[in-house]
Amino acid sequence: MMIDDAFFTVWRPRILSLLRIMAGLLFLEHGLAKLTGFPVPGPAEMSSLLVVAGIIEAVGGLLLTIGLFTRVAAFVSSGEMAVAYFMVHAPQGFFPIGNRGDGAILYCFIFLYLALAGGGPWSVDGYRKA
Repeated sequence: MMIDDAFFTVWRPRILSLLRIMAGLLFLEHGLAKLTGFPVPGPAEMSSLLVVAGIIEAVGGLLLTIGLFTRVAAFVSSGEMAVAYFMVHAPQGFFPIGNRGDGAILYCFIFLYLALAGGGPWSVDGYRKA
């Protein structure tokens, strides 16, 4: 049995929304951990750069989760992850698996995709257009 194109046409925008929601929730979790120590303790010492990163992650994660100002939130979040990779991970080694930067790279490119694709139908942005 083959799945026809109608299946993909119906589900493609829905899965885009699910990708946005899950990436937003996970990003929000990182920001909350840095800023509040919830759900796990954040860094022991918070520099001003980590506070800014935590704010971008918490606010960006919340906006992405609900799909409000998705393109802007995703673009800013993508940039933050690129900066995080090159400032924190890349100096620890060339390969992402060794420098633990694979998460930052994935976030960067998922957010770059969302900046171009938008929030999908299950988003505040989507409801505002309708």
